[in-house]
Formats: sequence, structure tokens, C-alpha cells
Amino acid sequence: MLRPLIAVLALLAAPAFAEVEVEEVTSPGGIEAWLIEDHTLPFLALEIRFEGGTALDPEGRRGAVNLMTATLEEGAADMDATAFAQAREALAASFEFDSYSDAVSVSAAMLTENREEAVEILRAALVEPRFDQGAIDRVRGQVLSIIRSDETDPQALAARAFAEAAFPGHPYGSADDGTAESVAALTREDIVEAHRAAIARDWVYVGAAGDITAEELGALLDELLGALPETGAPRPDRAEIALEPGVEVIEFDIPQSIILFGHEGIARDDDDYLAAYVVDTALGGSGRQSRLMEEVRERRGLTYGIGTGLFPRELGDLYQGSLSTANPNAGEVIEVVRDEFERIAEEGLTEDELAEVKEYLTGAYPLRFDGNGALASIAVGMQMVGLGPDYIAERNDLVDALTLEEVNRVASELIRPEELSFVVVGRPEGIEGAVAD
Repeated sequence: MLRPLIAVLALLAAPAFAEVEVEEVTSPGGIEAWLIEDHTLPFLALEIRFEGGTALDPEGRRGAVNLMTATLEEGAADMDATAFAQAREALAASFEFDSYSDAVSVSAAMLTENREEAVEILRAALVEPRFDQGAIDRVRGQVLSIIRSDETDPQALAARAFAEAAFPGHPYGSADDGTAESVAALTREDIVEAHRAAIARDWVYVGAAGDITAEELGALLDELLGALPETGAPRPDRAEIALEPGVEVIEFDIPQSIILFGHEGIARDDDDYLAAYVVDTALGGSGRQSRLMEEVRERRGLTYGIGTGLFPRELGDLYQGSLSTANPNAGEVIEVVRDEFERIAEEGLTEDELAEVKEYLTGAYPLRFDGNGALASIAVGMQMVGLGPDYIAERNDLVDALTLEEVNRVASELIRPEELSFVVVGRPEGIEGAVAD
């Protein structure tokens, strides 16, 4: 019954939005973290991210960081996989290890009374992973199953084709999982090397939220991360966006076409990012009735849903959208998307539309702070993109301060209808000049 309790505390133990205060903490050993201290409940959430992620995979060994990360909880120090799981369960602690193109993430939740023991188990997973051959082979089988499934999944096929078109020759242009061939060929030494490359102190970011003081957190950081290598692998070069305008069709026998579209985006640390976020919210962002939802779904009934988003990454930025539609409607949908991109680029937002978007964004922002886990994750994300600890308190004022002139200037620069690239998986109709694969 203890593990469900952790989940309940994760949701309940969160200070009110107006009271969220971030404290910058540096451990005696020099490890930095952001802390949102709250002693309402005896519970702590930690979010740790090691920047680099699957983009660190060496050439020919795609999938190594992903397989390494998935194997971290399969035994550590003197505990095999079963003993590790039992020790964690006995403490009602929760650990999640994930890999992404730009980071390896560790999400942990623990009760105050068990914190010291939980940190020791987590430290073992990060510093002394066993990487037993049997565990590697078992997890490899799971990864290969996912890869085989993706080969017949139209959503996965569309995502892979769009990534390949956007980032040819770069790690971003291939799946984080790797290919069946590359994963099958990975050795234990490859996994050990991936751990050395990706789990190091030089690019670590930490967020903590809950029942802990700054002094206690400093000691915890040194215990948990102090024995890691100082430096990991160097980051790859920045990616060049290579998307070409037009439509690529991947023939697939399904009744609906999966459509991905987009062009180059904007970096998260760009001064115009917040204005770009407003533009995206109006055009196709989720959570409110956007222009694309109005035109494609409400007026024409061509889809159940369409959305766009800013996708800033460490080494390359995209502005991307997606939808699915019945095959006979594909050509019409693409034309409507192009028209709406042209309209907002040329005309921008109206005063009323800007006011509505501002009201939505400022009203929805507090809902993100719905638990200590969310707070810790937000604290890490803010650090990684270079935001200051006061951003939480200032963000809504920054949104309200945006002028119509500023937002519409950004709309004309960000939205590039002439550069729109589409990938369509299915048997679409009404598309002229499409490239069939």
C-alpha cells in the first residue's frame, strides 16, 4: 500500500502557485540544484537530467544510450535486478529512468522517513550499475520488440520520415531506440561506455521539491552524485535543418492518412520565444480553440484534432504540427493548413485574439504546478534553457506585456508557409506533385 501513497503525495504536496519560491542551492562538493521547499507533507521529489541524451550515441551504435538507461534499474552494486526492485519497493520509493534526444532523466520520489536509504539505492543505480549480460539481453529484447512494432505503426513511420528529412546524417534524424541491426549488435562494453558518456557531473541539472532544507539537499546531492565522473562525452555539432518544401507520401494501406508538417522553429533562449508561443497558441497550439481547429475541424469536419507546437532542442529547432484525416480529404487539409499559415504570417493576430490567448495562457499556467514531481521537473527545465529562478513569478506578467505589434512581427518571422514540408503516411488523395515512396 506504500507505493500508491507516494503517488497521492506527489499530487497533494504542492505549494500554491503564488507561493512557489525557488532557492538556488550549491552542495559542499559544488553540485548545483534548485529547491522548492515545502514541509506540508513528508515527501520529496527529485528530478535529475544529464544533458546530452541519445544524441551522444557513437556512429554505428545507435540505441546505446537508450538501452543503457533502460538497464539502470536492472541491478546495482551487490543487488541483482530482483534484489534492487525489492529494496526499492520496501522503501515505497519510485525511480524512473528515461532517455531523450537531449537528456537522460531520472525522476525519483521518496518519503522523508526513508530518504537516506532511498538515496543510497538510487546512488547505486547511477554510480554502480551492474549491467549484467542477462539483464542487457532481456531489456534488448524489449527494445527490439518496440522497434519491430514501430515498423508497422503509421504514426512512428511518419515521425521517422519527418525526422530523417529534417536532420539527415544527425542523431536527431534517427530513432532514439536505434535500429534492429544497431541494437542487436550492441555489446556490454558499448553499454558501459554509454554510461560513461551520458551520466556525468559536467552537464547535470537537479530540481527538488518537498520536505527538505537547503542544507539537507546539499548533503544529499554529494551523496547521490558526488562519485560520478566529472566529464562525459562531448556534444555533437548543431544540426542543420534540411526540410524541403513540398509533400512526401509514404504509401500505407490504412483508411486515414497521418500527416506531419512543419519547418524550422525558434530556440528556447531566443528573446522572441514567448511571443512565438503566443503565435503558436493562436494558430494551432493545444488547450484552446485555435485557428487550425476552427478551420479544419469545426468548419469542414476534416479531422478530429489538429495541433502545432514549438519544438526547441539543444541542437536544432522545429515548428511542427500533426493530424489524421480520411484519405480522400488529405489534399484539402494540406491546402487549408497552407492557407492558415499564410493568413497568420501576413495578417497576424487581432487585438481580440491576442487578449483571448493571453487570458488562456495566464490562466492555465498555474495548473502546471500540480505536485512536487511537476515542480521539480519545471525547475530542471527552467535551468536547462537558461531561465532565472524568478521566472515562475514573472512569467504571466511577461505574457501580459507583449504588444500586438511585437507578436505580429514574430508571426511574420516565425511562420513560413513557403517552407512548409509535409509527410503523409497512408493512401492520400488530391495531392499534386507528391513524391510516392
